[in-house]
Amino acid sequence: MPKLQFSTLASWAAFMKQVAGPASAPHEILNSPATQKTIPSIAHEKPKRLLSIDALRGFDMLLISGGGTFLALMENKTGWPWVDWLARQMEHPAWHGFTFYDFIFPLFLFIAGVSLAFSLPNARNLGLRKAEIYRKAFWRMLILITLGIFYKNAPVPFFEPSQIRVVSVLGRIGLAGFLTTLLYLNFSGYGRMAWVAVILLFYYAALFLIPVPGYGAGDLSIEGNLVGWIDRNFLPGRLLQGNYDELGLLTQLPALCLTILGSMAGDMLRSNRRDHSKLLFLGLAGIMGVGLGLLWSLHFPINKHLWTSSFILLTGGMAFLFLALFYGLIDVMKYRKWAFFFQVIGLNSLTIYLAYRFIDFSHSAHLLFSGLYAPAPEPWHEVFQALGALGLVWLFLYFLYRQKIFIKV
Repeated sequence: MPKLQFSTLASWAAFMKQVAGPASAPHEILNSPATQKTIPSIAHEKPKRLLSIDALRGFDMLLISGGGTFLALMENKTGWPWVDWLARQMEHPAWHGFTFYDFIFPLFLFIAGVSLAFSLPNARNLGLRKAEIYRKAFWRMLILITLGIFYKNAPVPFFEPSQIRVVSVLGRIGLAGFLTTLLYLNFSGYGRMAWVAVILLFYYAALFLIPVPGYGAGDLSIEGNLVGWIDRNFLPGRLLQGNYDELGLLTQLPALCLTILGSMAGDMLRSNRRDHSKLLFLGLAGIMGVGLGLLWSLHFPINKHLWTSSFILLTGGMAFLFLALFYGLIDVMKYRKWAFFFQVIGLNSLTIYLAYRFIDFSHSAHLLFSGLYAPAPEPWHEVFQALGALGLVWLFLYFLYRQKIFIKV
């Protein structure tokens, strides 16, 4: 294995451990016997909810629930090159490469890890045993896997199991959350960073060193990669891309690293460090992640379909930077009014993800608004309809927000 990739990944891990220090495992500090005796009130104090986390989650979900579609439809409508470039960022590359749309799901996995860094210590402080937390996380995983199967297959072909797609976005979130819970409650920040390094290096070695029948080792083509071969031979049901599934078996490993990294970021936000120290950590971690991802991509291409290690470092670094931006503006500088739009979405992310699959907001927007945009040029009708659907999505979530209805698993 080339020494370059090992040393660069190790340097990022060393930086994360050095900057995070003891603050990377606040649950261990709060639950130590000395802390429980000297400051019991702090041990049971619930940390203040950070608006920036909800807003960032809402920003992410906005692009999934109609925002990305609206931007993509703007291509070739205005004659402005920058608008066309932005529209093309809402499409996934055919294979190797990267667009902003590739960042959406990794960002959500990262935010899930940030949230775990708040919820798991709170659960421990409330007296829940590890076994109870494991059980809750396990059932949450099973529920998300089940919801994911219904989401991806509705109407589900129950009598044709070979046509059921087993893997899903929700299933991946559930599995990553469960495994990160296990790691968080049993390893310090140092240990979790070691897990990230080992997983990414193992994945790198596996794709380059394990030969695929008929293609050999190190083939990263659509037909000859190890990920696809494992999916074709061991993943039951329907594969989305036919000869592989981008949410398949082997890619679960690198995807998990994003949630682990999110837990590291959450530990820093939850710590007692000053705001400038938190922002410095998030910013430097983000810059190093992006830099190392780009450097690694010289040998291990950035590829969302394969969830390559370089892709994980790039999107993990970007997630640190976006979290730093939202945290700095909203919770440090107190610019909060603009964040309300995203907060409404972020507080009901699972609700809108499922609702967008089973409620035809686009058809409703056509019925309600087509008379308003009928005089516009024909190519713009789909743009206005997408914008109307996006507005209906937000109003639906705002109604739930006002009624204090927040659906979570």
